Amino acid sequence: MFRIGHGYDVHKLVEGRKLILGGVDIPHTVGLLGHSDADVLLHAVMDSMLGALALGDIGKHFPDTAEEYRGADSMKLLERVVEICREKGYTIGNIDATVIAQAPKLAPFIPEMRENIARVCGCDVSQISVKATTEEKLGFTGEKLGISAHCVALMVKNPVI
Repeated sequence: MFRIGHGYDVHKLVEGRKLILGGVDIPHTVGLLGHSDADVLLHAVMDSMLGALALGDIGKHFPDTAEEYRGADSMKLLERVVEICREKGYTIGNIDATVIAQAPKLAPFIPEMRENIARVCGCDVSQISVKATTEEKLGFTGEKLGISAHCVALMVKNPVI
């Protein structure tokens, strides 16, 4: 059995914060504002996985009102989402994600992002696609006010042994 989910996340760019995407600390003049590390890519990935299984979103599982998640490492949150999915009997079939950012250029960092996600999800890197695009200077991402990400996940039911 297969289940498909879509995830979306957006965070504002501000001074004084790190820019972390896909678990990679990317050198930049500004970073993403959020209760956790504000990794929009991983947040979209987690929401797509949870959505595929009708388990809500990361706000349900890791609320921004909970102090224990302040400054949380989204790679650790992804580990927990993978556990939740496994408890329900599902693993990753594949993930296809797109980060929308006018700057910085993300291409050099994509291989490491893919490897990070694959490692935590317990799958081959060939099952993880991460792409980056701009919005041709249009909208909040084009004006460098924020970064957003979309993700689609195919979840596969594990066979009962």
